[in-house]
Amino acid sequence: MPHSGETADVIPRPQRFADVEGWFWPVDQLLFDWFLRRQHDRENPGDLLELGAYMGKSAIFMGNYLRQGERFTVCDLWDSPAVDNPNSAEMNKAYATLTRRAFEANYLSFHDRLPTMVQGPTSVITSHVGAGSCRFVHVDASHLYEHVSGDIAAARELLVPEGIAAFDDFRSEHCPGVAAAVWAAVATVGLKPIAVTGTKLYGTWGDPAAAGEELQRWLRTRQDLWHAVDQVAGVPLIRIRGTKAKSPAPPVSRHASLRGRTSPVRERARAVRRLAKDLVPPALARAVRASRHRRTS
Repeated sequence: MPHSGETADVIPRPQRFADVEGWFWPVDQLLFDWFLRRQHDRENPGDLLELGAYMGKSAIFMGNYLRQGERFTVCDLWDSPAVDNPNSAEMNKAYATLTRRAFEANYLSFHDRLPTMVQGPTSVITSHVGAGSCRFVHVDASHLYEHVSGDIAAARELLVPEGIAAFDDFRSEHCPGVAAAVWAAVATVGLKPIAVTGTKLYGTWGDPAAAGEELQRWLRTRQDLWHAVDQVAGVPLIRIRGTKAKSPAPPVSRHASLRGRTSPVRERARAVRRLAKDLVPPALARAVRASRHRRTS
């Protein structure tokens, strides 16, 4: 296994948010932005948590909303096996895989410091994050019913009373376990859905009324988002279609200035050609081109 320094040299640095591999659609970027800005404006206390991170696309986005003194925790296997004690320092060192290093390289391209990283199954997250400490939890880890049910229970324990949970893949045809677990939580453990998009359900174990009403008012101002409201489990559920959604301003990479930059060698070659064009008489330039053509034909 290469040392971290060696691998870091070959991991490409994203020059823009779109360069980060992952699935985080514009409509959900808008919803994350709306909920997190609302919490900021209302000065809702709490930390941020993501269960399942992959290459860090949504984590990078969430990191933009971290306030002074708050903690952002990310939990993922990052290609490591799900062993009994996945959180020891020894295991974290042994399984510093390419995927984890790619996450770190991606995240540090947009932020000064990494979030708190828990490498292991999400079942251990309650040992690392305090109960009632989070204002926003994004669940995008295992698709197995038993695992998702555990992630939902963890989100419920870790959220503040009015905190928001976002559940990914709750309606994807290849993830029936996610759908079963999320809707079971609505039916049996008091999860109150606020809104759904094509991929995520947003809900709370607190009172959804105020957030739902404010979200509807905001949606009425958006020409790029369609929405309708249904009654589900006794509460209004906002259905949102975002096929024409326009993403909010993305996080800015510290490597953005490299995009389109010409290498010094190439730039010097261009400068020489420009100088030659200015100084060499046209007749001589034509003769040189003709001679070059004869040698290559």
